Amino acid sequence: MTGSVKAMAVMTFAALVAVATYSVVLGSNGWLWFGWVVLGLLTAGMAASRSV
Repeated sequence: MTGSVKAMAVMTFAALVAVATYSVVLGSNGWLWFGWVVLGLLTAGMAASRSV
């Protein structure tokens, strides 16, 4: 993995922790989870395109 993909993966994991914490403290927000799924798909796409 290149540096940009690693940074994106770290950011995706940090976003997961933030969204999960927000959901526990303030209640679930569907838009936050949707945003995290989109971020995860972008990260997976970047990782797949770099490994080809």
